[in-house]
Amino acid sequence: MYHAIVRRRVVGLFAAVSNGNALPVLEGLAPRFEHFFLGDHALGGSRFTLEKTRLWYERLYRLLPDIGFDLRAIRISGPPWNTLVAVDWLENNSGTDGVRTFTRGVHVVRLAWGRMTYIGIYPDTVGLVATLQRLSRAGVAEATAEKIEG
Repeated sequence: MYHAIVRRRVVGLFAAVSNGNALPVLEGLAPRFEHFFLGDHALGGSRFTLEKTRLWYERLYRLLPDIGFDLRAIRISGPPWNTLVAVDWLENNSGTDGVRTFTRGVHVVRLAWGRMTYIGIYPDTVGLVATLQRLSRAGVAEATAEKIEG
């Protein structure tokens, strides 16, 4: 039963992010958390505060305003005080230049009593970096900005 509740919540969080609304993710974070995105690029790095994480989602939506996720598999294990969730996904977006791209990846999330203590985002960085470079060449300076960390 608990894992079914977690599954519904995960599906809802991805739907919200796909609709341009990161607020449910931000509200679901534990008081102490890490929000990590793999790679050395404008979306990479680790964030540990709500403000930095909010800024990161704002950047994500500026760079990839129509981002959407097709969830391929959701795996959940562990009790309520130490739950591990892995989500395989296919992300799609058209950037700010209208070029539709698709990138595979995985989210790894740790939950403690329903609050997210860790969100690890592990995309195909080759595809993502190619998108960011393409946006940069099209004049989107933020596509090559420094990471939002802290």
